[in-house]
Amino acid sequence: MPSKNTPILVKNDPWLAPFESDIQDRMKRFEARKKQLESEYGSIDAFASGYNFLGFNYDPKKKGWWYREWAPHAHSLSVIGDFNNWDRGASLLEKNDQGIWEIFLDDKTYGNQLTHESAVKVHVVSDKGGVDRIPAYARYVTQDEKTYDFTARLWHPEKPYKWTDKKFAPDQSYDNPYIYECHVGMAQEKEGVGTYREFADKILPKIKEQGYNTIQVMAVQEHPYYGSFGYHVSNFFAPSSRFGTPYDLKYLVDTAHKMGIAVIMDIVHSHAVKNLAEGLNEFDGSDDQYFHPGGRGFHTLWDSKLFNYGKEEVLRFLLSNVKYWMEEFHMDGFRYDGVTSMLYFHHGDISFDHYEKYFKEVDWDVLTYFQLANNLIKELKPKAISIAEDMSGMPGLCRPVSEGGMGFDFRLGMGIPDYWIKVLKHKHDEEWNIHEMWDTLTNRRYGERTIAYAESHDQALVGDKSIAFWLMDKEMYTHMHKDTPSLIIDRGIALHKMIRLFTLSLGGEGWLNFIGNEFGHPEWVDFPREGNDWSYKYARRQWNLQEHPDLRYKQLYNFGAAMVQMANDEKIVGSLPAQQLNMDEDNKAVIFERNNLIFAFNFSPTNSVPDYRFKVPVPGKYKIILNSDKGEFGGHDRIDDEMTYPTVALFGEHFLSVYLPSRVAIVLKKV
Repeated sequence: MPSKNTPILVKNDPWLAPFESDIQDRMKRFEARKKQLESEYGSIDAFASGYNFLGFNYDPKKKGWWYREWAPHAHSLSVIGDFNNWDRGASLLEKNDQGIWEIFLDDKTYGNQLTHESAVKVHVVSDKGGVDRIPAYARYVTQDEKTYDFTARLWHPEKPYKWTDKKFAPDQSYDNPYIYECHVGMAQEKEGVGTYREFADKILPKIKEQGYNTIQVMAVQEHPYYGSFGYHVSNFFAPSSRFGTPYDLKYLVDTAHKMGIAVIMDIVHSHAVKNLAEGLNEFDGSDDQYFHPGGRGFHTLWDSKLFNYGKEEVLRFLLSNVKYWMEEFHMDGFRYDGVTSMLYFHHGDISFDHYEKYFKEVDWDVLTYFQLANNLIKELKPKAISIAEDMSGMPGLCRPVSEGGMGFDFRLGMGIPDYWIKVLKHKHDEEWNIHEMWDTLTNRRYGERTIAYAESHDQALVGDKSIAFWLMDKEMYTHMHKDTPSLIIDRGIALHKMIRLFTLSLGGEGWLNFIGNEFGHPEWVDFPREGNDWSYKYARRQWNLQEHPDLRYKQLYNFGAAMVQMANDEKIVGSLPAQQLNMDEDNKAVIFERNNLIFAFNFSPTNSVPDYRFKVPVPGKYKIILNSDKGEFGGHDRIDDEMTYPTVALFGEHFLSVYLPSRVAIVLKKV
C-alpha cells in the first residue's frame, strides 16, 4: 500500500512501486541541488543569469566592457581583436580563486575601437600551448567567406530591438499545440540559404494560413557545419549568423507573435561539437572542463562531446542558456534534442522492455538538470512549452517535479513515424492490421502528453523517405498534374491524407508537421556536402508546386490546412483520448469518438460500403465537417457533405449510417 510519503507518480502507476526509492531519490537530489543554489546565488533565476556576468557585458555605470571567462586549468588568458590589433600580450585577464578570469576595458581607452560588431577572440595558454578561441558565452559569431574562420563579434547596437509582442502569451499553443517544424535556411524556394527575415515575411503567412499556432525552429544555435542540421553546436548563445543577425531573429519571433504564433526552438544540450577552433572542447587545455573526461565524454555515434551535468559551472552554463533564449529572444519554449541519449549511460542503445531499464545506468545528474531547467522555464513563462525527444518512455518525464517527474510538458511520439515507415515499406495495403494501427497510435503513458506526428525532419533527411515518397516515389515527377491520371498517385494522395488525420486525431495531445510535408514535398532534404558537389538543390522547399493550381500538391495542401483548422476549432488534441466505437477488419474500417466528434476511416483498397452502420454514444443529427474525398482535396467527390445523418435507435442503442468509400476518412459533428 502507498504511504503518505509515496510520490504521486507511484500512486498513479502501481507498476512503479518497486522503484519508489529511486523516484524519491531523484526528488531529494533536486531539492538538495535547488536549496544549495538558492543559498549561494539567491535563486535559480539568479544562478541562470550567468550570461550577464560571464562573456562580454557592457557596464553603463563604469562605462566600459567586462570580459569574464571560466577556465580553471588555463595558465593565462588575453582578449584579442581589432581593438588591440590582435596583440596577444596587450590585454591580459586576471584569475580569481573560482577559476574565473576577468578584465575591464574602459571606454576612455577603447571606446573608439570596441564598438558594435567588433571582432574579438580570447587567447588561452595552457599545458597544451597557446590557442585563439571563441569566448564561451559569445552572442554573435560570424564566418569569414574566404578563410572560413569563425570569429566572435560584440553585439552592442546603438538602439536595442523594440519588441511589439507584450500582449502575446503562448496559452493556446500550450493547451492545443499545432506545431510547424521548420528550418530557416532551407525554407525558401531559392537554391541557397534563407534568412530570418525572409522566413518571417514569406513563410510565416503560409504557416498562419494553415492554422498552426506554433513553430519549432531547428538549427538556431550556431554550428560550424551547415549539413549537421544544427546538431553539432559550437556557440550556444549565438543565433546562427548564416541566417542573419540577432536583430533579424528577434524580428522573426516578433512577427510570429503578432500573428498569434508561438516560437519554440530546438535546444541542443545533449552534446557539443568536438571542434577546437569553434567550440568548447579543451577550452582551458583540459578534457574535463565542460565535458566528462575520457570515453564517457565522447559520443561515438554522434562524433561529439558530452557535458558533465553534475559540475556547477556547466549547470550554470546550460541553465543560463535556457534563460538567455527566453529573455533575450522571447522564445516560448524548447524542443530538447537527444533526451534519451542524455538520460542513460548507454545512450538508449537497448530495448526498453521492462520498468527496471528506466532505473539502471541512468545519469542522475541529467535528471536533476532537467528538473531544474523545466522549473526555470515555468518560472520565466508559466505557459512555455517544453518537449522531450525521448524514445525510451521514461516514466514521469512529462509529469511535474513535485510528483516525482522531470517537468517536461510533452514527449515526442517517436514510435509513430517509425511505425508508418515500417507499414509502408513492408506491407501491402491488404495486410494493414487496423488493431495494430490502433494500438500503436494509442499506446502512451496516461497523464503524460505526447506530440503526435506522422513524419518529422528525421524522415525527410537523406537516407530516408518522406511518407509522400514512400507512397508515390518517381510518379510524383510525372503524374502530379490534375489532368494526368495515375492509380499510384490516387492511392498515395488518399493514404497520405488518411495517415495524417489518423495520427493527429489518435496519436497524442499535440500535432507536429515538418515544413513542406503537408503538401507532400517530393524530395528529401540534402544539405550541401562533398558528396553532392556542395549543392543547395535539395536544401530548399519548392513552394511553387504547392501554389500551382493545376498540380495535386495544392490539393494535399488544402486538406492539410482544413485538417488543422478543424482540429484547432474543435480543440481535438487538448481533449481526452479517443474512445473506440467500431473495428471492422473485413472492411479495414476504424471508427472512434474524440471530443464529441466521430472519426470514421476506411483503409480498404477496394471495399466501399454504401450503408455503413455503427454505434454512437450520443443520439441526434450529425453532419460531416471534414471529408478527405472532396475534390479540392484530391478525392473523388463520392460523398455529399450537405447531407444530415440522423441516428436510429435499435435495441436501446443509437446507430449512424453513412456511405464510407474505400480509402476515405470523414469527421462528423452533432448539430
